[in-house]
Amino acid sequence: MRSRIFWAAIVAVMALSLAPASGQTPVPFPRPGQPSTPPAPKPPVTPPDTAGSAPAPGNAPTEANLGVPLYPGAQFLTSYDAGRGQRYYLFGTNTPFADIVTYYKTVLKQRGDLVFEAPATHMFDIGRFREETMAFPPSVTVKDYTWGGSQGYLNPKRGAQPARFNTIVQIVPAPPGAAR
Repeated sequence: MRSRIFWAAIVAVMALSLAPASGQTPVPFPRPGQPSTPPAPKPPVTPPDTAGSAPAPGNAPTEANLGVPLYPGAQFLTSYDAGRGQRYYLFGTNTPFADIVTYYKTVLKQRGDLVFEAPATHMFDIGRFREETMAFPPSVTVKDYTWGGSQGYLNPKRGAQPARFNTIVQIVPAPPGAAR
């Protein structure tokens, strides 16, 4: 049994060492009508330019950048690359979940949807989702981090106050140039 595993490992190592380093599959013989030189590789796809519209990672966004009102007193925590030229932004507050949901129902003039009852998570759509150009739907999501006796969402900034947040607001703005 051990000798079979040993020889299988040797064959696998040899196959990997003989694989072309360029990532292209070699063609042993040219076919009739086929060009003698391979076609030029396509240039890599670059994400759309978001300069001037979205803050740099780590910088606090404004209501103008996000296109949606921020809950008064909510602290900017961080932002993450969502892909396809989008970012999502996290804000923390110790205001109760229900009060934050009521605030966004009022300012966005919509009911939104309670997507999870436990832990309570409420989502408001703020733009049309286009699968071909977006990674996430433009939205405001409010989540209760005190559910089930939890002490809250840990503040990612060491030594900052408060140490934990009861409620987190996640904002995914529409990418630049997207219709709202």
